[in-house]
Parts: sequence; C-alpha cells; structure tokens
Amino acid sequence: MSTEQTPGRRADADGDRDLIARLEEQEQRLRLPRLDNDDAWRLGCLIADLAQERGAAVTITVRRAGQRLFHRALPGTSVDNDAWLDRKCRVVERYGNASYLVGARFRAKGTTFEESSRLDPDRYAAHGGAFPLHVTGTGVIGAVAVSGLPQAEDHALVVEALERHLSATV
Repeated sequence: MSTEQTPGRRADADGDRDLIARLEEQEQRLRLPRLDNDDAWRLGCLIADLAQERGAAVTITVRRAGQRLFHRALPGTSVDNDAWLDRKCRVVERYGNASYLVGARFRAKGTTFEESSRLDPDRYAAHGGAFPLHVTGTGVIGAVAVSGLPQAEDHALVVEALERHLSATV
C-alpha cells in the first residue's frame, strides 16, 4: 500500500528556503559521468538492496529518454506505487528538477503544485522521490524514482543511492 502524502499548503518560509537550497545543492552535486543500461541496472539494484535492508516496501524505476531501464516492486507495494512513479517522473521530465524540489518551490510561493501548476494532478505529482539523471556535458536525460515511503524518505533513499553509485563509478 502506498504511503505517499499530500504536502501541506505552506511550511515556514525559512524552512522552505533551507529545503530548497539543500535540494538544489544535491542536484548540482549528483551528476553522472554517463548512464548506460548497465549503470541504470546497478543504480536500481542498489536502491532495491538499500530498501530491503531497511524493510522498506517501495517500487523503483530508472528511466532514460522515456525508456524504462529498471523497474522493481518490492513486497508490500501495489499498482498505486507505479502510478506515483509515473506522476513524479513526469514532473522531472517537465521541469528538469527533482519532484521534491518542484513541490517545495511552489510551497515557498505560498501555494501548492496542484493549485498553481495548471497540470493535471492525475498525471503529475510534485512529491518527493523522483530525481533527475543529469549526465555531465549532456544535461538531464531521465529520472530515477522511488515510491512507497513518505516523500522526504523516498527522496532521501534516491539521494543516498546516487551518492553511493557515484562513489563506486568515480
């Protein structure tokens, strides 16, 4: 069962600015030297291993240019998690930023993504868990995403896996 949660309308302004700065720093730092099919497989397996070690029921996807290179649904997940992945990845594809960052930017303006983006909430979700796959010298070429935990935890799992993946490939 999915535990995705709709973020509240507004957090405090200082908290929003701190979160946005941290998320922007992560996007600048977590850039890949390349992403081929084997890299996507290793990244997806790494996320699955981390989730299993923690007993986290998540679904994972790694996508490049619209092609699903990795997909795994751990026990305890459902088709709802697949729908969340699709919605969060569409946000990354549209904005070129992490789904969590996009949602935080709307909240910092005193609104929500759902109220102000003019995008169909059945197709787009600016909730944490989808992160852009940015290849140095190329740009954003896809997304890696997790669904099943509260949004901050989905995002943190992806970031931790990217950090580990980068340390192993450099």
